[in-house]
Amino acid sequence: MSRFFKAGSDSESETESSEDDEIIQQRPSAAPVQSRTFQFSDDEDDSRRIVRSAKDKRFDEMTNIIQQMKNHKQIKDMANVLNDFEALIKAADKAKKVIQEEGVPRFFIRCLFDLEEYANECWEDKEWRKSISKNNSKSFTSLRQKLKKYIREKYEKEVNDYKENPDHGDDDKRDETPAPQDEESEDEVDTPVKAPVKPKLPAPPVIKKQLPKSMDDDDDDDDDIDWDSSDDSVESDIDDEQFDTGKLTAEYFLKKSDSGTSKKEKKRKEPKQMKLEETDEEGDWEEVKGGAPLIMERPKMFGKDQEINVDAVLKKLYEITSARGKKGTDRNEQIELLKELREIAETNNLGLGIDVKLYFNIIGAIFDYNPNTLTSMRNDVWESCLSYLQTLLNILIDHPEVNVGEHIKEDDENLTEAPLYVRGCFLTLVEKMDEEFTKMLQSCDAHSTEYVERLQDERQVCDILEKTLRYLEIKGTTLEISRIYLKRIEHLYYKFDTSCVYTGDNEPKKEGTSEQTMDKLCKFLYTSETPDRLRTRAILCHIYHHALHNRWFQARDLMLMSHLQDNIGHSDIPTQLLYNRTLVQLGLCAFRQGNIRDAHNALVDIQSSNRAKELLAQGLLPNRQNERTPEQEKIEKRRLFPYHMHINLELLECVYLVSAMLLEIPFMAAHEMDVRRRMISKNFHHVMKMSERQTLIGPPESMREHVVAASKSMKTGDWKACKNFIINDKMNAKVWDLFFQPDKVRDMITVKIQEESLRTYLFTYSNVYDTLSLHTLAEMFELDMSVVHRIISKMIINEELMASLAEPTQTVIMHRTEPSRLQSLALQLSDKFLTLVENNERILEVKQGIYPFQNKRDRNDRQPGTSAAFQHHTQGEGYGPPTSKSVTNNQHWNRRNNKNYSRESRNY
Repeated sequence: MSRFFKAGSDSESETESSEDDEIIQQRPSAAPVQSRTFQFSDDEDDSRRIVRSAKDKRFDEMTNIIQQMKNHKQIKDMANVLNDFEALIKAADKAKKVIQEEGVPRFFIRCLFDLEEYANECWEDKEWRKSISKNNSKSFTSLRQKLKKYIREKYEKEVNDYKENPDHGDDDKRDETPAPQDEESEDEVDTPVKAPVKPKLPAPPVIKKQLPKSMDDDDDDDDDIDWDSSDDSVESDIDDEQFDTGKLTAEYFLKKSDSGTSKKEKKRKEPKQMKLEETDEEGDWEEVKGGAPLIMERPKMFGKDQEINVDAVLKKLYEITSARGKKGTDRNEQIELLKELREIAETNNLGLGIDVKLYFNIIGAIFDYNPNTLTSMRNDVWESCLSYLQTLLNILIDHPEVNVGEHIKEDDENLTEAPLYVRGCFLTLVEKMDEEFTKMLQSCDAHSTEYVERLQDERQVCDILEKTLRYLEIKGTTLEISRIYLKRIEHLYYKFDTSCVYTGDNEPKKEGTSEQTMDKLCKFLYTSETPDRLRTRAILCHIYHHALHNRWFQARDLMLMSHLQDNIGHSDIPTQLLYNRTLVQLGLCAFRQGNIRDAHNALVDIQSSNRAKELLAQGLLPNRQNERTPEQEKIEKRRLFPYHMHINLELLECVYLVSAMLLEIPFMAAHEMDVRRRMISKNFHHVMKMSERQTLIGPPESMREHVVAASKSMKTGDWKACKNFIINDKMNAKVWDLFFQPDKVRDMITVKIQEESLRTYLFTYSNVYDTLSLHTLAEMFELDMSVVHRIISKMIINEELMASLAEPTQTVIMHRTEPSRLQSLALQLSDKFLTLVENNERILEVKQGIYPFQNKRDRNDRQPGTSAAFQHHTQGEGYGPPTSKSVTNNQHWNRRNNKNYSRESRNY
């Protein structure tokens, strides 16, 4: 106590003059003392109520959630990030009206973009994914799925725009908080102030002093900071043993020059100083993710003195391949190890057998590189796969002593002495390569240059298929030859070859065309003992190729002789899709050849369902009312054909509607007065009704509108207007120019329009004329006399037109047997009355409990022309009650008699 008192007495005046700078420590109170217990009116005036708009409320709520999400992202708490994302979605739904009025806020789009980038970075960090907990892993998976779905369904366009120009329009800084700035400048960080070295002294006395409340409130923060820093420094530096009272002056109790800098700030500045010093010495720093990198050397394949022979290489190969498919296996490293092992084997000249076996394993590891069946290979992996396949195929072709196959067991392998036997199926690798090529084309955007670049690889693929075909023809089994033949057919059947198009001339077939190649490959599959699926697909591809090159009769005969239409429902789905494509191509071929009815019959099943895009595997329709699950949708996407194999759907619909027009319009004119008129094409009638419902009909623009306008013109017999609607510059660009030899197709359509317009004209206006001159009809429709004569003669023979031809005068004499308008309406009314009476009789029978097998004498089920007494007499003689069959026959006879009566009255 005396020594502290001495120190205090010596510097009493000085410490009193610097009370603001003293280090003061107060005893912490048990509970905070409330300064005010009541709130007066003056205080209420100070805190006025703030009215905010709905926009500010909603947007502030979203920014608060985004800020919480940022904090959770920093510590990678995926469960809370998922909760924040769901809360953000709900907040965005609440602000839906505000967003519709003000537009999508920029900070919201930026948050979605940042969250997507964050999810992708975390997904690429495989080490982190292995180390996280199960709950975090599930939350992260759910977050990625929900985020992708939400962006795709609602804000895909906005996020893509932000990706292209992330800084544009970035005015709203709601979610950004200003970064804390250091009080000192960089210069101060570089050259920190060094405190003078002082002797170690014992701890000074703790002066307990209570300041006034106002002073305490004002300097509370500064005192806390100063107390912490000075207290720590003094307690750490002073030793009681080295205490010297002579050195205790006023400077001892004053704040030091470096005491204004807290301990936390020192800790924060020291790394910066170290970083700057090391930057000057060693150069630029590099950012390292996930802590310091671990330098790991790849383990050596073999020891330094180990003998490298076939057994050692095989043992090392089994070690590498044993990790295949296991969790945590790095597939890329496995491929590199196999490549290195093959180089070692090649360096030590271990023979061709071990080289072939290693090639098989390398290619298999490349195919296993991508475990997801829905995604395709990377471009560099695909190119390396093609090069390895080419190399292995050349080895097998150049060295016939090497025998490969699945039938060879591993124990029977011979890798050292000729003949060599290696287990492995090259055909399976080729089929897998073809599947990967299709997946790559499916994953590319069809209208991008990437698709064109990938499509150029088909030349290499076809080259590999051709070499494999020649190799298997020598060493393969019948089943293997059939499989490779089918692969070759599937790459050939849809390609158009101008050298083998049927033109109608009896020209000799050229050598080496695709027609001869298809004929050779398909006939082998027809005659050999191959599975039904391979034979069915070969027939369909052959029909498709015939139809594509205008060989209508060969394609039609092959389709009818194979009876595929009867059994196709039992085939697998890819084969059914190929059947749909073949049927459509057959209809297009029939249309090009002028067989309108055959074309309509081939296309009606595909077009009437309004699902042509899905039935031809050229895309998926929107999933309405959960028609398919996500798994089914993924499977259907894998079945889609690449874009270069698609059939133009607009051309297909136009051909169908034109065919329906040429058949339906004359039929409607001939059966205008029929009560129960059947329809040839329901889809065509639907299009016509939709056009009639429109209040204002302008000039046609789309393809459908052109066909509807042409149909209305054909109804009146105006063939020129009909032809102008079907064949014009707009329709040529959309449809007709897509055909091979489009001028021939346009000429055929013009002739068909002239002929059907003539038939429609005769059906519509036959009751107006007594006689018609064939010359007048020929001039009106610009047809030859022979054509007009043929058309009218066929109509008279088929009893479509009640007329006769007068050869000397070259006229058509009408017989006027058709009923008038009034007679037709009367016949329709009588038919409706008969139908109504029959329905009422059935209802009464059901209500009264009268059934056909009951014995009722007063019913009208007796035979026409007989009386009730005769029926009673016959029943009394032992004939018994009429059976159900007889009653049914009587009712049928009554209906048939009524119909005959109506026909007779109509003819009369």
